[in-house]
Amino acid sequence: MPRRLAKSLPSASLICSKEHTNTQSPLNRIVSPPVLCLPVPMSDPTTLFASRWLILQQRGHWEFVRRPHANAAVGILAITDEEKVILIEQFRIPVQCPVIEIPAGLVGDEPEFAGESLAATAARELEEETGFTASSISLLLASPTSAGMTSEITHLFLATGLKQEHSGGGVAGESIIVHQIPLAHLRSWLAEQEQQGKAIDFKIHAALAAANVRFN
Repeated sequence: MPRRLAKSLPSASLICSKEHTNTQSPLNRIVSPPVLCLPVPMSDPTTLFASRWLILQQRGHWEFVRRPHANAAVGILAITDEEKVILIEQFRIPVQCPVIEIPAGLVGDEPEFAGESLAATAARELEEETGFTASSISLLLASPTSAGMTSEITHLFLATGLKQEHSGGGVAGESIIVHQIPLAHLRSWLAEQEQQGKAIDFKIHAALAAANVRFN
């Protein structure tokens, strides 16, 4: 584990209860997500529009969107033993600019991965997008992605014990650029990217804060 993490991360964050641990899995330090809240009984939603990827619904006076085949997402804060954070860069059509992000993906949105656990999705997305595998992954937090707009919940994980298996880049059509940035230079590097017209995803800072990782 990187020294910066060993000093700053609460020990409990990397320990799973036996109840939620699969000792046969190489990802046996991944915890199950917490229950975020107890839903208040409301009327069934009315579907206003549906496409292949999104559904617009209304419940009472409120309109919101959800995904047809996924209601959760994962994001992965991946840090190497050399104290480098693995970030990705993608052009995002809705905001019309490149975005610097942590590796991330939807849970169960593809038929071949239906029923896949959050843990398995996090590991798969990390390798697909960056080429890295991890010997240890632990849940940092779970939170509504945008509570006023979507029912989706995002689960952030910390990945350590990294090994690069290939160059990454994502699946066909994603065109992902992988960046390995020393934590000691992360703040200035992000500022440089922003000055170049790129957007910085707030989940980078949220994941670092949740992992209690300080950076310069």
